[in-house]
Parts: sequence; structure tokens; C-alpha cells
Amino acid sequence: MKLWQKSSSVNSMVNAFTVGKDRELDRNLAAFDVLGSLAHTQMLEQIGLLTAAELLEIQSALKQIYSEIQAGSFVIEAEVEDIHSQIEWLLTQRIGEAGKKIHSGRSRNDQVLVDLKLYFRFEIQQIVEKTRVLFERFQHLSEQHKSVLMPGYTHFQMAMPSSFGLWFGAYAESLVDDLEMVLAAWKVTNKNPLGSAAGYGSSFPLDRQLTTDLLGFDSLNYNVVYAQMGRGKTERVLAQGLSAIAATLAKFSMDACWYMSQNMGFIRFPDQLTTGSSIMPHKKNPDVLELVRARCNKIQSLPHEIALMTTNLPSGYHRDLQLLKENLFPAFGSLKECLDILDLMLAHIEVNPGILDDAKYDHIFSVEVVNKQVLAGVPFREAYKNIGCRIESGTYQPDKEISHSHQGSMGNLMNDAIKTEFDRVYKAFDFEGVNHRLEKLLE
Repeated sequence: MKLWQKSSSVNSMVNAFTVGKDRELDRNLAAFDVLGSLAHTQMLEQIGLLTAAELLEIQSALKQIYSEIQAGSFVIEAEVEDIHSQIEWLLTQRIGEAGKKIHSGRSRNDQVLVDLKLYFRFEIQQIVEKTRVLFERFQHLSEQHKSVLMPGYTHFQMAMPSSFGLWFGAYAESLVDDLEMVLAAWKVTNKNPLGSAAGYGSSFPLDRQLTTDLLGFDSLNYNVVYAQMGRGKTERVLAQGLSAIAATLAKFSMDACWYMSQNMGFIRFPDQLTTGSSIMPHKKNPDVLELVRARCNKIQSLPHEIALMTTNLPSGYHRDLQLLKENLFPAFGSLKECLDILDLMLAHIEVNPGILDDAKYDHIFSVEVVNKQVLAGVPFREAYKNIGCRIESGTYQPDKEISHSHQGSMGNLMNDAIKTEFDRVYKAFDFEGVNHRLEKLLE
């Protein structure tokens, strides 16, 4: 059953090919399709296309369907094309003629758009909340281990003294910048396309500001052609936000895989968080971290996949856009799982407090020795040469007394300032305000 079907039937092979994975993926959109229809029908009553009695009947039935979706008893039947068709058909079966009126003034194009934007908002909130948990975990570990030194590397070569406080804190701050990217995606997402119809508006006197307010959007996609052009663009910008978080998680996972190896021995995890080998009884493999790295690298490819699928499409709707769901929807679940499992790993991480006691790390203190000479009045370039010659001759002696006090260094991590920045970005999403609007819509 299709909303657009007339008297002729579609070839079964064409039907299967064009429907694709819609029935499976559209389950993610079910609750949001109902929310969009609740707002749209309120607007239709305001402009005289529904009576008050019809609106009451429709809204009551829609809220019942919403409850069934939340309870998990809602299904998209095999002969139905997509979620939009299923809900309209179900509504019509339950309340009759009034159900046939809910599509007035909209197209499946803007219906899909508003469903997607409501769904994306929901997923963004889920990801931001999980990112907040991981951010707080990194900050806690940074403070807990701020005095524990570790070697820093450049070019995979021992470079200078670092600390676990710096290492953990760096990833906390990285997540702040990642959320700035996600916030940009939120701002693009949080604009109402409903009322753009097939992309060219409607001759009905639609009140698009009313549906914007009811659904908790910040503003409209004002131009109806641009509202349709926004499909693909919204997904690409959102994928860039997901990719930013994924890049941070992948880099940390690479660090942790390296640092827990026997050659490094900087960190360890309990046996129950690692895996073994089928023939090597000594092995403790970082499979969780390797899979996080691979999953997050896959997510980083997502903006490019979406760009290639939408490049050079002219304005207006094209069926190519249907396939974006197949790429983007699974990424939400994968990234949320990565955030959760990394928090679990970090909750049980153990650090090695005596790494730099090993003489092989003595050379990383050379900059400290150089700086001590500079503080005594020796020009930097001369001090650098002096210590370089001592290293070459084997007479160098490390000075392991570390005193870094400037902003962002080992002795001044600036974690409070980083937390302030995180809170500023987090509050800009205004999840509470959006959720309050949706709760009112469902009352």
C-alpha cells in the first residue's frame, strides 16, 4: 500500500528495489512521524481545514499510536511501503474519513524531512549526553593522576616528560571542540521544513510558524526550495559532527593499544576487559580498543560517503536521498556503543606510576637541563649545544625535578576552565526547552 498509488500496480521487482530497507530503517522514525502529524493537524484545524471535532478524533488516535510505538507493539506491515503510509493507513482504519485529511498541505517529501530532523535531534541529544559522561571521566582521571609522569613522544621517539594528567585532560578538551561541531549540526538540524510540501510550497494558507513552535524548532527553513535542498546537507553536516567525536575516540584507542603493550607498559586493564589468544596463553589483547578504533574510523568516512551520494544533484527531491538513511542511521548506534564501552574501559584503567624511573627515559629530561642553564643566564642556543655535546659524549646527567607552571602545562592543567567551556557548549543545545515543547504536544 502506497500513498501515491492509483489504479495500476507496480512491478514486484521494481517495488522491492525502490522500497529497499525503508521498512526496517523507518522504525527509527515512527514516533517522530506521529509528532510531526500532531503538529501538522493542529495547524490544519487553525486554518480551517479540519473541524475541532475531527482534530480531537485525529489527535486521540495519533497519541494512541504513539503509545503503541513506545511500548514496542507497533509494526510496519509487509505490504506497506514506509512508516508514513503505515501511520496514515492505520489512522484511517481506526477513525475513518478524518484520517484521510491529515495529508492536506504536505507532501511525503516534507513529512520525511521533519521526521528526519526530529529523529536527528533525538540522536544528537543521546550522543551529547554520552559524550558528557566520557568527558567527566577523562577530567576525573586527569585530576586523579595529575602528578604521575609519563614520556611524551614526537615522531614515535621519546621527546619530553608528560603526565597522565595531561594525557587524560587532552582528550577531555578534545571533546569540547568536538561538541562545537555537533552544536553546528544541531543548529542546522533544528529548523522546521514542514510546510515546504514537495519543495514548492502549498496554495493552502499554512501557518509554518505554528508548527515550528509546536515542534520546538529554533526557526524555519524559510525558503521552501531550500528546505528540500537541505536534505543531504543536514546529513552531511551531522556526519561531520559525529566524525569529530569519532576521531577523538579513535586516537585515544590507538594510544591505549600502544600504551598497554608489553614494550610500553604504561597502562593496564583487568583481565575481564581484555581477550586472549587461542594458542598463546600469555596474551591480553585490546580487542575492545581495536574495535572502537575501527568503528570510529568507519564513522570518519561517513561525511565523504554522504557527499559523494549527493554531489551534483540539482535542486528538488531525488530518490538517491533515500539511501542516506542506510549510511547514517547505523552510525548513531555505533558511536553511542563506542562512547559507552570506552567509559567502561576508563572506569577500570590502571596507570603505571614509575615509568620514568627506567634509565632508558633519561634523555627526555634533556630539555629540563637546557632550561636550567638558560635560567642561569646561558643563551638558549648555547645551552642546547652544551647538552647535545654531553649526550653525544655520554656525560649527560638528567635533572628529574620538573617545574611546569604555565597555563595548560603539567603543573597547571586548567581543567576547571575546560569544564567551563564544556558547560557553555552543552547549555547551547537547550535540550530541556525542546523536550518541554514535545511533552506539551503529547499532553
